[in-house]
Amino acid sequence: MRTATFVGGAGFALLMSLSAHAVELKLAHAHQDSMESEIHTTSWLFQKYAQDFGTNFNVTIHPNNQLGQEREVYEAMQLGSGADCIISGTAILGNFEKKVGVLDLPFLWKDYDHVHRVLDGEVGAELQTALRDSGFEVIAWLDSWGYRNVATTNKAITNVEDLKGLKIRTIPTDTYVKAINAMGANATPMAFGEIYTAMETGVLDGLEHNASIILANKFNEVAHNYALTRHLFGPLAFVCSSTFVSSLSEADKATLQKAAWFARDAQRSLAPLREGEALKALADAGVNVTQVDTAPLQSAAASVQDELATSFEATGLLEKIRAAAK
Repeated sequence: MRTATFVGGAGFALLMSLSAHAVELKLAHAHQDSMESEIHTTSWLFQKYAQDFGTNFNVTIHPNNQLGQEREVYEAMQLGSGADCIISGTAILGNFEKKVGVLDLPFLWKDYDHVHRVLDGEVGAELQTALRDSGFEVIAWLDSWGYRNVATTNKAITNVEDLKGLKIRTIPTDTYVKAINAMGANATPMAFGEIYTAMETGVLDGLEHNASIILANKFNEVAHNYALTRHLFGPLAFVCSSTFVSSLSEADKATLQKAAWFARDAQRSLAPLREGEALKALADAGVNVTQVDTAPLQSAAASVQDELATSFEATGLLEKIRAAAK
């Protein structure tokens, strides 16, 4: 039997004050609401920290493009509508600040530690400042749970020549398109929410993504081959609108940042483990996982990196990233 509790006087005023100033935070992302997704896992960790350790945060997660495709969400955030924050790959941010494209160059990253040294250092800080001009605050840089590889519906990829002519979905940015085309495939830009049906109907021959996302979105139901090309890493970014962040009190800004860093640290620590688990799960599910010698592509990657970095006006950033690998 429920009993009513009445609060009067100063207690009632305090409750009303907290309610009136509650921070309602809408967090969007494109992935399924699955803990196999690094983005949804990060969202969940952030939500729990903010609500349990912040005094007045109410975080609602909107997965699976519920608030629109990623670019639409970012554009709405610039106008002060829709989501307050979003977690996405860094590639989509290249539509708003071209220098960010340097993070998604092919065969760029040595390992997870290399990514962390760069993004938690001078390069990450410079890109955060640049994105602020577009109305975005990057509150954390995150890991993908593994390198991006090529999944195909019918044709197994055993060497780089097998990629020629295949229609491979990629993120609709110049960086990814040129990277996939340089591998010999036909890059096919497409919104994330359209991939499954496009492969099912034959519009696509496959996609490129990490193993965790293949599993989380059940792409393995239509893509039965997975070639370990490790051509891109694809860091992630936790981004809030500058308007939203500026509306917060200093205490709430601190909670927002602490929650994002907590989620980042936990998500990063899981990355190597989840990558291995996802690759094993794909193989156990009957996906044909193949090793590919990408040495010919890697040797040619430096010139592609230089060309793209020049177009992004990010040659200085590229040199800093290369230096951090040593």
